Amino acid sequence: MAMASSRLWASKAASYLRISTFNRPFATLVKDLKYADSHEWAKIEGNSATIGITDHAQDHLGDVVYVELPEVGTEVTQGNGFGAVESVKATSDINSPVSGKVVQVNEELNSSPGLVNGSPYENGWIIKVEMSNADEVKSLMDSEQYSKFCEEEDDH
Repeated sequence: MAMASSRLWASKAASYLRISTFNRPFATLVKDLKYADSHEWAKIEGNSATIGITDHAQDHLGDVVYVELPEVGTEVTQGNGFGAVESVKATSDINSPVSGKVVQVNEELNSSPGLVNGSPYENGWIIKVEMSNADEVKSLMDSEQYSKFCEEEDDH
């Protein structure tokens, strides 16, 4: 009985936090974020975008051991790489879901790259960008579209 009540609590907590919960193999998604087909997310706040890699991506990568961060002031372009995530399994480029100028990098990742695994949407964010073209956000997926995209990709 305790198992059912803790599941119900977790479901209510996830609902309160606006996090979609799926049984694996589907990863956790955050409803308010926008997603790129290269598995990065963007949290849009006005003209600013906080960017990281998705739970789906970190799950496929395995334990992250190093994150290559760009310098503050670097210009990034939608769909182009700005850094890399190195895990025990592979090294993967990180592409920017939007264009603009890097205004902040998550320095915590230098000493704690595992934040990308443990908290991909919160403490594991990678960069903050001042967007140069807010219309680019329209080409990104919402959580429902991204979930379907991941399901189809995993089926192949």
